[in-house]
Amino acid sequence: MSADPNKLAIFVTSPQNMLHVIGLANAAEKAGKKPMIFFTYKSIHLTKDPRFKVLAEKCGEEDIAICADSYTCEGYDAAADIPAGLSGKQMRTQAFHGALLDECGKYIVL
Repeated sequence: MSADPNKLAIFVTSPQNMLHVIGLANAAEKAGKKPMIFFTYKSIHLTKDPRFKVLAEKCGEEDIAICADSYTCEGYDAAADIPAGLSGKQMRTQAFHGALLDECGKYIVL
């Protein structure tokens, strides 16, 4: 598969970047691009921010995910405490991150 220039991968690692994530996702859509977002490491705490649910619902099930291992390592239960706006299918592994690298024409780390 070749990278799609109309897709923007947003790889989120820091719990301080929610405004930037939302701003980038909105800007990408405004420019006609499709944002695809993966939360990992400490950024999984952003799933408890009320803005996360809105972002997740806006992106859709195939385009946003969180690292289930990071979620567990940070003390959450990846099976019983799925963040609002996500389904169990969106509790992913780093393989999703790898797919973003392959699928998206542009990539940014926050």
